Amino acid sequence: MGYELRVERESALAYAELVRALSGHSDLEVRGSAEAGEVVARHGDDGHRVAEWTGRLFGSPESDWHLAHLARVAELLGGRLVGEDGEVYGVRDGILEQGDVEFGKLEDLLYAGPTSWSQ
Repeated sequence: MGYELRVERESALAYAELVRALSGHSDLEVRGSAEAGEVVARHGDDGHRVAEWTGRLFGSPESDWHLAHLARVAELLGGRLVGEDGEVYGVRDGILEQGDVEFGKLEDLLYAGPTSWSQ
């Protein structure tokens, strides 16, 4: 995708809240500290960074799988996923979408794994 997507909420997100919200999900892990961290999603035996934490949560997805995880994390945090140009990504009726563009069923995208768009 080549640009940054950020998780936005009405209330500020604290690192402790990030850790708490994602701790119940076996395929997601928060690593690092309140100053600098990352959200890692598992696929098989491998972990892949899907977001960075620097007092705010953001990511630069490299595949539909990364984008699906970012949208899922935003939803778990009660926020929304917003692009640099203000476009909003989200899951509606199990479909990952941005405006009129549908990326596919969330569960299928997560199952497919992190195949890069550049491949």
